[in-house]
Amino acid sequence: MAENRISSLMREEKKLLIAYYMPEYPVAGSTLPVLEALQRSGADIIELGMPYSDPIGDGPVIQDAAATAIRNRVTIASLLDMVRKARAGEGCERITVPIVLMGYCNPMISYGGDCFLTDASEAGVDGLLIPDLPPEEASDFLSRAKGFGLSVVFLISPVTPPDRIRMIDGLSTDFSYCLAVNATTGTSKLDEQSAEEDIEAYLRRVREHTRKKFVVGFGIRNRERVEKMWRLADGAVVGTALLQALRDAKTPQEAASLAAGFWKELT
Repeated sequence: MAENRISSLMREEKKLLIAYYMPEYPVAGSTLPVLEALQRSGADIIELGMPYSDPIGDGPVIQDAAATAIRNRVTIASLLDMVRKARAGEGCERITVPIVLMGYCNPMISYGGDCFLTDASEAGVDGLLIPDLPPEEASDFLSRAKGFGLSVVFLISPVTPPDRIRMIDGLSTDFSYCLAVNATTGTSKLDEQSAEEDIEAYLRRVREHTRKKFVVGFGIRNRERVEKMWRLADGAVVGTALLQALRDAKTPQEAASLAAGFWKELT
């Protein structure tokens, strides 16, 4: 089995800029053009949302994007087919950056556990981020995912105690994902001065108790925030702001152009 793309990337000495995108948003047919635009514009990893009707960790922008994706007939099966096409260069230039699927347990269970892992691996998915999968209950899933060559990413929050940070760091296959605040995606709390001091102390604590790399997401909207997170962590994740930049696109080509323009401002 070839080395996981994420494992290879994590050996590089660079700060990461990770894009979160909801498939087929804002119009059907946008996924492959947007993936191409993000890769060309410098995204190091692309997180693809698995749309779900009850996303517990997502704010209104991503909830709306998920509802749009569902209206545009995105399913787990169709999403995996889009990843296959992206890897093969069907409908876009060949996508070679790591792809992580972010979503919730219910759709995967409905699809079928090992069937999902098999099909995700064969499609070209590199990793999985499942917010409602408790690390304490994930040993079987983690073992199975590793057997399919899939990296599993676990979440750390600002209230995670040191012993649990160490546990999550040990469980995450290649890197961990730190929530910048205890809130849903798209929060604006990072703009408050008190939050600045809190997040610096929090990420210093994470650094002290981890050995693997970790990235930060939630509320990162512009180049200034990216640079701030790069000083404190190994990477930054931008999702809500990207989706907001695409919101008014009327065609897949316009969505791709807006994605490229927004991402170049970050890089």
